[in-house]
Amino acid sequence: MEQIGAIFSTLFIDPTLNVLLGFYQIFTQVGLPGAFGFSIIGITLAVRLVMHPFFSKQMETARKMKELKPKIDDLNKKHKNDKQRLQKEQLSLYKLEGINPASGCLFALVQIPLVYGLFRTLELFLKHDDNGILVQQINDRLYADFLKVQSIDPTFFSINLALTPAQAGPAFLAVPILTAVLQFFQSKATLAHMGTDQKKEVKKVDENGKKEEPSMGDEFQKAMTTQTKYFFPLMIAYFSYSLPIGLSLYWNVFSLFSIIQHSLENRQKARNSKTQLVSKIKN
Repeated sequence: MEQIGAIFSTLFIDPTLNVLLGFYQIFTQVGLPGAFGFSIIGITLAVRLVMHPFFSKQMETARKMKELKPKIDDLNKKHKNDKQRLQKEQLSLYKLEGINPASGCLFALVQIPLVYGLFRTLELFLKHDDNGILVQQINDRLYADFLKVQSIDPTFFSINLALTPAQAGPAFLAVPILTAVLQFFQSKATLAHMGTDQKKEVKKVDENGKKEEPSMGDEFQKAMTTQTKYFFPLMIAYFSYSLPIGLSLYWNVFSLFSIIQHSLENRQKARNSKTQLVSKIKN
């Protein structure tokens, strides 16, 4: 177990630590107030940019899956009593359309070690330092001498990022509330792009015009959508209330960046649809 921890530290925590200190030294040298807070913002955007190819792949897969949904529904009707045949036909359809459903999970899987590595790095920075021991531990893990620090100032616009909202006072209850709101809109934007956030439930009918009962898959998707939109933001709000404000700063910047990316993707999608429509009209 210790060996696994050491490998994880070498691959994720130490590089994150060095990049964060790189931002910190640059911002400190130029005299930027709140250098540590801006360093958190800088590394958050850097992590998000690193994961952008995986994000784009997830969005592309989601778009294709949304377009294929009518065909998938037809297969579900046709082979509803033969699960093995249904699975075979679905895999054939995915292969024909050049879709790998598992690739949509890459974004979530890749960000887990990166996010956890950043979390552990920030946790290390935001601990209370006794007699410079923590600073020495940080300096021992740096790749170059110019990254080393003599002390750590965790303030950002007069806010101590090392404190939790619970410790900072009643006014800082706004931090977990803001975190929950941003997470809600991030989840909503993600679900909307994937076509699983429909305001009105579409009633399915069979060939005789009778209403079909929702399948187990439909019920599961509905439950997951509800949890993603409402339960997850509340859970993040609780963590935000209990953990240092610096971690909330990271999470909020991450959420904002996600919302912006989804907005840009949707605008690009709308432009492409408009271009295709104009092209069809001309032809």
